[in-house]
Amino acid sequence: MNDKLRLHGFNNLTKSLSFNIYDICYTKTDKERQEYIEYIDELYNADRLTKILTDVVDIIGANILNIARQDYDPQGASVTILVAEHEVPPSEDLMDEKPGPLRDTVVAHLDKSHVTVHTYPESHPHGGISTFRADIDVSTCGLISPLKALNYLIHSFDSDMVTIDYRVRGFTRDVDGVKHYIDHDINSIQNYLSEDTQNAYQMIDVNVYQENTFHTKMLLKDFELDNYLFGEGVKTMDEAERAEVEAKLRKEMLEIFYSRNMP
Repeated sequence: MNDKLRLHGFNNLTKSLSFNIYDICYTKTDKERQEYIEYIDELYNADRLTKILTDVVDIIGANILNIARQDYDPQGASVTILVAEHEVPPSEDLMDEKPGPLRDTVVAHLDKSHVTVHTYPESHPHGGISTFRADIDVSTCGLISPLKALNYLIHSFDSDMVTIDYRVRGFTRDVDGVKHYIDHDINSIQNYLSEDTQNAYQMIDVNVYQENTFHTKMLLKDFELDNYLFGEGVKTMDEAERAEVEAKLRKEMLEIFYSRNMP
């Protein structure tokens, strides 16, 4: 959409970003598994998640109307933030298809939008694999895309896998009554990721351009077994056990990355 295009009224496009992260760990004993779940549950409790989402609201330039947050028993947390419009439009630079800032404030028109996060710590019943998932949704109505918050979100979590969905819905009219179904250029979600993130992950896209729907999957390239162990680490394992555990971890990661179970 041309920057000088005059709209008939408020920008009615809805832009929705769904951001899912996965953290994988091998826990050899029931005690280690419980300790890992308690550790990750504390690391991503409602207070810390509220801080992350508050920073996201700052990045997209919104005003917070209400915050609802809850820690669950035995584990998990949810935070929902309702945000309202800001009176100052974003600069042209913030509409470009490139990574957004980490902490700087970005100003945008928003109206009755929301930011939410839910966490899901879980473990395999007998395989020793524990998987933590966090789902974050950022929905905006107005000029700026919530993709500008993506760079900060990825740097806020230690993620082995990331799945990102972005969709622009609805339409807005110009002063001549012509409908516009998207108001910014986008070729790939990957273009909104910083260079260090692009270098760290293997990524694939599934995009439906005619529907303004974009999907990116990310899998961490580096694999250091010690980073996936909760307890004393590889020093207590022989070569055969290390190979077995690594195979289990890689299988879990590939199943999540490709969204299918493997033999």
